[in-house]
Amino acid sequence: MKFDVAIVGSGLAGLSVALHLAKTRKVAVISKRRLLDGASDWAQGGIAAVLDSGDSHEQHISDTLIAGGGLCDEGATRYIIEHGREAIDWLIEQGVPFTRDSEAELGFHLTREGGHSQRRIIHAADATGHAVQVTLEQQVRNHPNISLFEHHYAIDVITSAKIAETSATPRCLGLYVQDVKTGQVHTFSAQHTVMATGGAGKVYLYTTNPDTATGDGIAMAWRAGCRVANMEFMQFHPTCLYHPYAKSFLITEAVRGEGGHLKLPPEAGNAAGSRFMLEHDERAELAPRDVVARAIDFEMKKRGLDYVELDITHKSPEFLKEHFPTIYARCLELGIDITKQPIPVVPAVHFTCGGIVTDTTGRTDIPGLYAVGETAYTGLHGANRLASNSLLECLVVGKAAAQHIAEQESFAVPYLPDWDESRVSDADEEVVIAHNWDELRRFMWNYVGIVRTNKRLERAKHRIKLLKEEIDEYYAHFRISNNLLELRNLVEVASLIVNSALSRRESRGLHFSRDYPDTMPKALATVLSPKRKK
Repeated sequence: MKFDVAIVGSGLAGLSVALHLAKTRKVAVISKRRLLDGASDWAQGGIAAVLDSGDSHEQHISDTLIAGGGLCDEGATRYIIEHGREAIDWLIEQGVPFTRDSEAELGFHLTREGGHSQRRIIHAADATGHAVQVTLEQQVRNHPNISLFEHHYAIDVITSAKIAETSATPRCLGLYVQDVKTGQVHTFSAQHTVMATGGAGKVYLYTTNPDTATGDGIAMAWRAGCRVANMEFMQFHPTCLYHPYAKSFLITEAVRGEGGHLKLPPEAGNAAGSRFMLEHDERAELAPRDVVARAIDFEMKKRGLDYVELDITHKSPEFLKEHFPTIYARCLELGIDITKQPIPVVPAVHFTCGGIVTDTTGRTDIPGLYAVGETAYTGLHGANRLASNSLLECLVVGKAAAQHIAEQESFAVPYLPDWDESRVSDADEEVVIAHNWDELRRFMWNYVGIVRTNKRLERAKHRIKLLKEEIDEYYAHFRISNNLLELRNLVEVASLIVNSALSRRESRGLHFSRDYPDTMPKALATVLSPKRKK
């Protein structure tokens, strides 16, 4: 398997890199499930960009820096926001069917979400990610220079250190990839490898993320020797639908942006039906996600509630069906008519603000290895991501990474060793793997959640150490499976989250510690450096 560029991940970041490169490069797109099974396809709200003369880059930058709790990299933030309009223009050129508005300056409807001072979210009703992904997927499937490998799981990157002892910085030369259906492991040779694997929400019990979000790219890059930053900042979306049959169904921020009110449910007794956000923040329902999520968590724990309610019944049925057709239809399937009834919601892990350290062209610490999208840390999101900035980052950094790769001179990749297939298979071990997966996600939810303490974090660290020892034993001796690979990556990422949280002795943004409730005067990123491994 020889390619100019191997891209791991088929979300907006991966597909945009592929399409920008395919004119001049032979590209492989590796997806562990189908192309549309990632988090980008699930994105409801939209993409934030300055698209109206009443808005400005400075206002968007200011909103981002405020939401980021002082930890955003201002240079990266400015670069990504200032390239927002051209990213949206590119999507429009590709044929993405954004919601129209004849009275709007650009001709498209713009909505507003929490933390934004202006309406600047361009969207396709409440299924923006799906509209974008379907449009790009068609082009990727039809491009002669793009080879697609669906149901293929990337195991680890291959660096020059695996081939020969060298004191120089290792270079990425490709990766090992397992065909999930046959179990065979292929060696992919590539001059450039791009991690676009998304976030790590599945490390927690409750998440809005799809099952694919297991932190694979972060874990692979860490094992290869890349620095990782700000992993303690896991964003909890305030409003995930609370229903036993609605796994991971997100209620978009735009519901609150269009006037939805958070209220206490009937179980709250005399306080039932009352709004509570103004008691926590003057911005009420339009406060940034970390503030809203903590407020809901506080009210639920204080009153012993399983959920709170999001009420937008004061809007007309026609408005709700036009702006939120996906949410209206899904809730109706579950017996909830959002035109007449409030929506039961709970916080759930939504976005990984930290990740592999990169610059704005996606370059990591290892030459030849890039990271784009949620798996990367550019500095845009800081201590808390501003709503709808994530798809913007995928587009802008994706194009920049493609341009940087296209400018590099070609070279001959040396022969790469084959995967060791000598391991034995033992079906009994699958039961243990499933048990460990469940245990990890439960104690991460209980010990490393919205509100943290050092005692809980130390407890989680101890459990992770034991799990890692077990998993390393399985990995060394048994034939690999996708369940084992995902668990191996999740435990690696869980360790990074806990170690990052323990090293931050303050409360900032998404990280709130009862032991250190104050915010330090100077904001510093948490950067972890691995020991370089072969």
